[in-house]
Amino acid sequence: MASIQRLRPEGLVSSPAFSHVAVVPPGATTIYVGGQNAVDAAGALIGEGDVAAQSEQALENAQTALAAAGATLADVVQWTVLFVEGADIAAGYGAIAAKLASAEPALVTAAFVSGLGVPGALVEISAVAAVMQ
Repeated sequence: MASIQRLRPEGLVSSPAFSHVAVVPPGATTIYVGGQNAVDAAGALIGEGDVAAQSEQALENAQTALAAAGATLADVVQWTVLFVEGADIAAGYGAIAAKLASAEPALVTAAFVSGLGVPGALVEISAVAAVMQ
């Protein structure tokens, strides 16, 4: 196997938004991106009270972190997206869905949480990526 395989097995719900299984072959470099919030380079929150704006900024921050490690959004194997309870998940995902769309989408785990480490943050996005050597 020379590339990452993202699988949507028969018998599991079929969705264009996510895959169920990812197989990373030997020799790939694994990259872990810690939770990214909607903050700018100075740590100021972007999009106070706006989950769509915060989702866009958090994804942009994740993309910057991936690039620092030599990866792109296409190299992501798994996304974890945390929304604060009460946030509009459809608005949050809607704001970033086009950037995550792919013929072989990454795995996605999403959850509601009671709060995040950044005051006022409504979303946090982390990722695991793999880059073939």
